[in-house]
Amino acid sequence: MAKLITHPNMASPDDFYADLIAAHEGKSDAESEAFNARLILVLANHIGDQAVLKEALVASQ
Repeated sequence: MAKLITHPNMASPDDFYADLIAAHEGKSDAESEAFNARLILVLANHIGDQAVLKEALVASQ
């Protein structure tokens, strides 16, 4: 069974953060919230493991 990775695991986290901020440029608050919801669902689908997703939900509280 897979486990949630909580240690740093990205080659360029600052680059991803910059891309994420850029993806929100020009969006209203509602559009940004909808974008975030879609992004979460796309990434959850990529992960695909219900146990890992539940760990992420708990870890994000």
